Amino acid sequence: MIKNRINAIEYIRGISMLGVIGIHTGSQYLSNQLSNIHLVALFEIVTRFSVPIFFFVSAFGLFYNLNLNEKFNYVQFMKKRFKTVLIPYLSWSFIYLMHYTLTYGDYSPWSITTILFYLFFGLSSYQLYFLVILLWFYALMPIWIWMIKRMTVVKLALLLVFQIVFDYYSSFILSPNSSSKLINTFIEYRLNYIVLHYIFIFIWGGYCAVHYEAFHAKLQKYYKLLSSSFIVSLASLLGYYYYLIYYEQYTAESAINTAHQLSPAGIFYTIGATLFFFGIFTFAKIPNPLHSFLSILGKHSYFAYLFHPFAISYLYLTIGYTGHLMTAPITIVFYLAVAAISILVAMLMRSIGNKFPLLNILLIGIYPKTKK
Repeated sequence: MIKNRINAIEYIRGISMLGVIGIHTGSQYLSNQLSNIHLVALFEIVTRFSVPIFFFVSAFGLFYNLNLNEKFNYVQFMKKRFKTVLIPYLSWSFIYLMHYTLTYGDYSPWSITTILFYLFFGLSSYQLYFLVILLWFYALMPIWIWMIKRMTVVKLALLLVFQIVFDYYSSFILSPNSSSKLINTFIEYRLNYIVLHYIFIFIWGGYCAVHYEAFHAKLQKYYKLLSSSFIVSLASLLGYYYYLIYYEQYTAESAINTAHQLSPAGIFYTIGATLFFFGIFTFAKIPNPLHSFLSILGKHSYFAYLFHPFAISYLYLTIGYTGHLMTAPITIVFYLAVAAISILVAMLMRSIGNKFPLLNILLIGIYPKTKK
């Protein structure tokens, strides 16, 4: 039985896409050695919930309409996920590789071993690794079903502790110093395929979906308290960032590479942001124009996420050709322009794809509806 649509999931997806664009805009802004550390914090710290919250909404969507009491059809499940994720992943990987070759005249990525290397780790473009991790989550779906069937609040808390310990070890202790080049490669790109980096947020998303009525009731009852957790957790992550800069004398770039979403403060910020956005999009009175805007963001977030590096690259080149630096005002306009272009191109391509379905199939895994 298909349950009622939950708008909060779609809206969070759109907000997260804007956050990812913010992170990548911040990377461009750091090319200015005189970059404002507070604007860097806005782009690189405030947005840090963006990637992990995607795993929450992905798991929520998977488990919301899944009957755990029925036999799980793994083959059918994977066929559907291959259509919606694997085919777009392959399509965009080859688009970015082709763009690189046409731009630089370098054909080295087109050897079989290099292509397989790029595809396994999601290296054709810097945002594609997310789809690799998502595919691994899909491939291991029977494990997540087994876990969520037996999950309790206490076990979730223990899983959170594991998450903090594992991510801390991976982020701040583990390093590729093996005598084996192959092992070093797998360690170097561990964030691109090891699902354990995001296991708590994924399982939590699935657990909330399975127990949605209870989750909804608790969220409504403690809405103000849970919303305040967003402010507290954000303040903690920002405090860590400023501590690294002012006390430890880190550069802004080093600080954001330390105070990230896998740090303990970053994990709690993701939890706070998830509760905040889910609550506000469920219980707050949102004007109709804003509802429409959020719906558009959610609907086109997939394409915009996959496409936005093109907008970033060419807008950055344009700024360079005009002789301007990425100053604070230019960076803000740059961000708005990248987001707008990405959404507009997504809308245009969806419209074209409605007339030529193969385009939507290859780029976003959307298939034409079959007539009954």
